[in-house]
Amino acid sequence: MSLGFKGFSEAFNVLGLALGCKPASIKNYRDEFDPFFPNLRQGWHKRQIREYCKKILDDFSNIDFETFTELIKSFVIKNYDVESIIEKFEDKDKSETVAKRLITGIAAEEYFKMYYQQINYFTDFEIKDTTNLGCGFDFKLSHNIEYYCVEVKGLNTNSGSILMTEKEFSVAQYLKEKYCLFIVTNFIEKPVHQYYFDPLNSRLNFKKTERQITQINYSTSI
Repeated sequence: MSLGFKGFSEAFNVLGLALGCKPASIKNYRDEFDPFFPNLRQGWHKRQIREYCKKILDDFSNIDFETFTELIKSFVIKNYDVESIIEKFEDKDKSETVAKRLITGIAAEEYFKMYYQQINYFTDFEIKDTTNLGCGFDFKLSHNIEYYCVEVKGLNTNSGSILMTEKEFSVAQYLKEKYCLFIVTNFIEKPVHQYYFDPLNSRLNFKKTERQITQINYSTSI
């Protein structure tokens, strides 16, 4: 797929969560529009299209596929107007860029916001979004004088590598049991989660990796 998903289930899960709705809703919209596009699926071919869906079809049916793909990206990626400029100069596998960003970022974070109160430790806790503060964790949960700082990560399969930045690692080292690493896995089928308080002293085994970067600058005189 042009957005980098490996199949429909992954696309439904990731896009649904990133947009703050149920993955099944994304599938239902696909079925709604199937009869109007050439494909092997029939969708809801015997049912009249709903009015608001018909309006979307009328408004956007004339734009080309590439433009429509960029429109979808703008809906689900934070600050996409800036991200789209940066992306042009980064050495990435662009076929997987959107899927990877959403799985490791927005989709996993939205999953946490949707389900965190179902975890006994976090029942009745108030949530504060700190994703834009660069403080080494994504959310602060508070209840009276109790608090936890939560960093959210995502994986499209059931297992894989989790990367912590130097700041995240340092904050986890300082906060210990007040720091929670919340990992959402299996976006490719059905998302599930696991979590670790004081992750640096848990069964997880973190290894330090260093990468040398060569920076090129250009100078001029005035």
